[in-house]
Amino acid sequence: PPGNLSDCPNGSLWVMDVFNECAQDGWDIASVILGLVSIFCFAAASFPQFYQACKTGNMDRALSIYFLLGWLGGDLLNLIGSFLADQLPLQVYTAVYYVLADLVMLSLYCYYKVKNQRGGFATPINAAFAFLSLGMVSAVSLLGRGAAVVPDLVTFKGRTLLSAGMDELGSKPLTSEIIGFTIGSISSVLYLCSRLPQIHTNYKRKSTDGVSYSLFALVMLGNLLYGLSVLLKNPEPGQGEGVYILHHLPWLVGSLGVLSLDVVISFQFLTYRRGSPGTCEERDALLSEQGDS
Repeated sequence: PPGNLSDCPNGSLWVMDVFNECAQDGWDIASVILGLVSIFCFAAASFPQFYQACKTGNMDRALSIYFLLGWLGGDLLNLIGSFLADQLPLQVYTAVYYVLADLVMLSLYCYYKVKNQRGGFATPINAAFAFLSLGMVSAVSLLGRGAAVVPDLVTFKGRTLLSAGMDELGSKPLTSEIIGFTIGSISSVLYLCSRLPQIHTNYKRKSTDGVSYSLFALVMLGNLLYGLSVLLKNPEPGQGEGVYILHHLPWLVGSLGVLSLDVVISFQFLTYRRGSPGTCEERDALLSEQGDS
């Protein structure tokens, strides 16, 4: 079985088999379950925006390109960290999926950007979008094959995506810990900074038309559950609570900090929901055309 059973005599077997992690009491199991639910929330968050983009066709005006690029940058760092820290295949697959979803959303943004500016080239744009989608799926399948052959370590690993591997004595190598902490810090900064352009875009448009609130609602729920899962997890043997919080500080700041900015976006949805400038402009244009005729 994966992991060192002597280090976790009372651990949950299914947690050991699936996550190679020691969960000895209810707090540890609750942490794992909340982490799993948060993963499902993050995984499903993009689909409402995909539907909204196809429904409205104004994704290029509704979303900020810097919001999408910041989100992609944070997920790319998570993916890089999962390889550097030699994470379990399940964690690598999750990181790959996040990057894939970001690339699809960014592709949709570029698709509607070009389509709305050059309506006469719809067929070449559709062909290019289909080719790009197939290319991304092929790239992800190749990455998945590479992740499948990653050997499992014989020690327990933390639930967090960028947690560094432990050596045979149970202590984390300093180099791996510094790399993981640095990547996690930069990733958290990118997640935080990505919300600011979207807040500015909503404020500038005085509208959230074309933006799916379900996207931010699911991300808010995922970040809340993720933060709780980190806080509920018991520290490693011999590790104080203060040291444990310090080691997970980048991910806590990234999750709970992004949660606070998504609350601001939620208030924007409440503020701008009664009227959309685009709708008013279209109605005024139709009335003016009728008056001229």
